[in-house]
Order: sequence, then structure tokens, then C-alpha cells
Amino acid sequence: MSSGHGWPPAHANQARAASVSGAPTVASSEDSQTIGITRSGSQPSGKGPAEYFTGSVRIDPLFKANDPSRTSGARVTFEPGARSAWHTHPLGQILIVTAGSGWVQQWGGQIEEIRQGDVVWIPPGQKHWHGATATTGMTHIAIQEHLDGKVVEWMEKVSDEQYRR
Repeated sequence: MSSGHGWPPAHANQARAASVSGAPTVASSEDSQTIGITRSGSQPSGKGPAEYFTGSVRIDPLFKANDPSRTSGARVTFEPGARSAWHTHPLGQILIVTAGSGWVQQWGGQIEEIRQGDVVWIPPGQKHWHGATATTGMTHIAIQEHLDGKVVEWMEKVSDEQYRR
């Protein structure tokens, strides 16, 4: 079922033929990395540090950046009223809301409601915060890229007055 675009690679056909015949397979340089599976629950949950979050926040790591990739991700759960401090990301961030409803705000902008199924793009260097609404919890998957080993620049906490606007 080759598409003419090099898929499947020729060595895959050879490996498939060898495995059918019982002959040993030969790995190529394209096989030097293998698929990795991180089992759900295999990484400990952490509490969102009080210096960067207000309220009850749980962080569940999902994946770390594996060279050459610079992308990492975590599932973050905010209880009602919980939120991040103001912060920026050097290469931006994507939030995928998986449960509940929350708020996100960029510096100088209005608070925007975000709900399950929404995808939020935060541009590089944009000062912002995100978290649950005052009455409803929210969970999102946060995906960001590392630049020189850094994914976030934390700033001041969101005041109660800013949060209630």
C-alpha cells in the first residue's frame, strides 16, 4: 500500500517479509528510536506551588520534551476560584480545556470564558493568567515549547480585584 511518497519505507517491507519467513530482521538507522508509552498514573501528581498559583491546583505531568522535540505537556486541574499568577511563555502555549469551565485573560484585555472542548492559543511573550471560574472547577492540558530550557516566566499573582472583574 505504498503511496509513492516513501511510505511504508523499503526496510519495513523487508522486515515484514523477514518476520513472515522467520528470518531475523535488520534494524536500520530509522529504527534507532522506539515508541515510548508513559502509562497513566505512572507519574506522581503535584500541587501547584503557592508562589505561582492561588487556590487548590493539581498538576499531572503528561510528557517531557525529548530531543529533538522541545514540547512538553501537563494536565492542570483548578478547583473553583483557583488560578495561575500572571506569566508568559517564550514560545507561546496551547491550552486544551478537557473539563469544566474557566477564565483566561491577557494583560490589558477582558476576562474570557473557556469551556470543555475549547482550544486556547497564547502567543509568545503574552502576559496572561488562566484558571477556574469562581464557582466551577476547570481542567486543561497545557502544551508549551522549551527555549533554552525555559517554558515559563512567572510574575505577580492575580489579585482578587483583577480576578473578580
